[in-house]
Amino acid sequence: MSLREVLGRADCAKLLDELPAKELNFDPDRRAEFIPDYGWRFDFYRQPLPGEPPGPPVPDGSWETARLLMRDYEFVDPSIVRAFFRADAPLEGRNMLLEARFLGLHFYLGVRVVAVIDETREEDGRRARVWGWSYATLEDHLEMGQMDYEVWKWLDAGGVEFRIHAFSRVAHISNPLVRLGFHLFGRGQQKRFARLACERMARLNAASADRGAFEALRTTA
Repeated sequence: MSLREVLGRADCAKLLDELPAKELNFDPDRRAEFIPDYGWRFDFYRQPLPGEPPGPPVPDGSWETARLLMRDYEFVDPSIVRAFFRADAPLEGRNMLLEARFLGLHFYLGVRVVAVIDETREEDGRRARVWGWSYATLEDHLEMGQMDYEVWKWLDAGGVEFRIHAFSRVAHISNPLVRLGFHLFGRGQQKRFARLACERMARLNAASADRGAFEALRTTA
């Protein structure tokens, strides 16, 4: 990552075109080694969303709204992260360029969607309809790891929730200034990203019944 990219705007279309040639910057097959002793962190967030009647997700309901927001990465607060990707590409295998911003600096980070799920699961004896997807970090990312985004609907009572699972550790960062900055602020920004994503998902979902308010929120940083 060059200083020009950090201090100013980069050619995002060019950087996005370069992502298919990049590999993951970690080996998922070595997951047994992803433990705190080796610097790995694990995070789990749950955000309640408006409920629905018991049974399968209803058309245009809370679960379906969350799924649409997740598909297009609209649940992420655009004041801290913006995503660039080919909207006509299949979700699974999608390459995404994330522009992370902090204190006037810009960081361009590549990720790839490595899994999409749509299934019924059982947890603690209860069945839930679950849809979601996961992306993993590519070469030159500041971190190594994966984030899973899921929307759950409990079929017995109708409760809906948004979930984020993540495992990560700091990657090799060659630029000493970026390395110092990430050491000082990276973990806080990581937590802030997830917290704001949950809050924004809840706000957008709650506003979805009012089309005008919903569209206004979608375009608000």
